[in-house]
Amino acid sequence: MKNGVVIVGGGHAGVQAAASLREDGYDGPVILISDENELPYHKPPLSKTFIKDADAKPQPLRGEAFYTGNAIDYRPGVRIERIDAGGRSLEISGGGVLAFDHLILATGSRPRLLPLPGSDLSGVLSLRSLADARRIRDLSARSEDVVILGGGFIGLEIAATLRAAGRTVTVVEAVDRLLGRAVAPVVASHVRQRLEAAGVRILTGTSISRLEGENGHVVAAMTSSGEKLPARMVIVGIGAVANVELAQDAGLAIANGIRVDHQMRSSVPEILAIGDVASYRHWFTGGDVRLESVQNATDQARLAARTITGHADAYSAVPWFWSDIGDMKLQMVGLTAGGDSHVVLGDLPDNKFSIYHYAGDRLLGIESVNRPGDHMLGRKMLGAGFSPTPETVAMGPEGLKAALAAFQQDEPARAAG
Repeated sequence: MKNGVVIVGGGHAGVQAAASLREDGYDGPVILISDENELPYHKPPLSKTFIKDADAKPQPLRGEAFYTGNAIDYRPGVRIERIDAGGRSLEISGGGVLAFDHLILATGSRPRLLPLPGSDLSGVLSLRSLADARRIRDLSARSEDVVILGGGFIGLEIAATLRAAGRTVTVVEAVDRLLGRAVAPVVASHVRQRLEAAGVRILTGTSISRLEGENGHVVAAMTSSGEKLPARMVIVGIGAVANVELAQDAGLAIANGIRVDHQMRSSVPEILAIGDVASYRHWFTGGDVRLESVQNATDQARLAARTITGHADAYSAVPWFWSDIGDMKLQMVGLTAGGDSHVVLGDLPDNKFSIYHYAGDRLLGIESVNRPGDHMLGRKMLGAGFSPTPETVAMGPEGLKAALAAFQQDEPARAAG
């Protein structure tokens, strides 16, 4: 009797892995474990539509009938205490042992903690789960002043959402610009300008020395320069930490996440890792990365299922990301670290433009604001291995489409000779 596949983690990666196993013909037991009590849900809306609408409901990744109809044993509210890698079994918190043939770790990441005096006050929150989003939504309805610590995607999405709902919002970022690890300076400056025009106060190059409270609830954040920022709610968005503890205690190789090969196998081949928690050598850049995105999670989940069902594909998905910040849809494709030049297409004042990033003559990636066509075309170009010249980019979408079509038509001849 097969013990089957056990998947730990009920987010985008875990649910997709379960679905893909069945789609790929796996007929053994599939057990999906989540430490949340909810039906698995979409996470991106939590920082936007969900927290601004008191009547909003979570959006399930799959309906309940999907799990029963595909013989996927979904077990909510279960925590795993320990992995016995050699014995291929899991110890369940509260008692019980669960055996597996293959284990997929989709344990994700958690918000980085804030080591500040006052960080344990009521009203100091982070956003990672539906429960967090409910707390933020409930408290924001009673909070005029909100301080957000961290100028990354999550912090800025929440800032735009709460400002649109009439709150007084201040964003505090320790480094000298927003989105420092995520986008080019020109995009970051544009985002700042739009948010400030909407009434969000943004303090860069500023740190918080302590949080002050009354009767156990936060009332202010004190900057290192001595300014007192009123705050009935403080949202901490200073990055995420991979949930590697189970894997580390089981002896799996760890390197800024659970180290995996190009088939998503960990250092113990029967144990795979996917999504936010997986660290791997990226096919495009040659560098080691750990990517936190829905695309990365779902594409790695599909590949993990293929690995378990006997295929030997290597991970080669083109990375892409998105973020909705106020009236800006940011879409990014590729990985732009190491770029040495760029080309701008479109108009910043119109709030519609794209930045094409190059390293020499190689296109590394594209960052787009409200130009979804550029993003989709960029995914096709990078997927095909096509790097248009800056002059071709300047011709606009039609010129790029024609150049891509010509490249793809000539590709068989290049491969042959």
